[in-house]
Amino acid sequence: MDEVIGTHRLRERRKAQTRQRIADTALRLFTERGFDQVTVAEVAREAEVSPATLFNYFPTKEDLVYSRMGDYEARLLEAIRTRDPGTSALAALTELLLRPEPDRLGTQDSERLATIARMVTASPALLARERQVLAEYTAELAAVLTEQTQADAEDITPWVVANALIGVHRAMLDSVRRKAMSGQPNPSLAHDVRSQAERALALLELGLGSFGVNDHPPGPGDTTPPPDLDAHSSPRLTRLASGFRQ
Repeated sequence: MDEVIGTHRLRERRKAQTRQRIADTALRLFTERGFDQVTVAEVAREAEVSPATLFNYFPTKEDLVYSRMGDYEARLLEAIRTRDPGTSALAALTELLLRPEPDRLGTQDSERLATIARMVTASPALLARERQVLAEYTAELAAVLTEQTQADAEDITPWVVANALIGVHRAMLDSVRRKAMSGQPNPSLAHDVRSQAERALALLELGLGSFGVNDHPPGPGDTTPPPDLDAHSSPRLTRLASGFRQ
């Protein structure tokens, strides 16, 4: 049994290494020559895999660039889906977007950020795929919020909230690219984007701070008091939001 588990883990580790090698190779070629000037066959040859193997890992050429973005959007969705009872959807998103992580924006090389930004903005195909990825996760988030809040199928509120929440992340992506291409270095780039995101989230707190807090209406005989909405909002956003009320 242990031997079977060990073999499975080894196989999964090799698959992950192959996937990473393909993605790294693709990004190197795309940033050197431009996304539209590199073929999938060239990426496969440089990564020492067959085109069929490449497509097993990345269904489309655009996914060679956006697989990490898809992974991050999935984390955003999961953070909101599995948030603690009494925590708003906005608070769950804020926790993930503003959580300090060593491998996040602030530690990335400024020139690499600028190079990737130029590659993406120069390719209509990549920009279209990015819009598609964001639209897909917005729809998934709207479905989650509709189910959790038991909203009517015709109620547009979950869609409005989903677009607002995913819109913050999209705005952060756009801001990073503009600043990187203008030559702003890290860590000031990351600091500015983070500050702008905090202000945007604080503004949303005024209208969405209580949305989704009480997802599960009490059943018969349930005398549990409703949650304290202020207690489950982000304290940092609450402080910032107070400035917009003045």
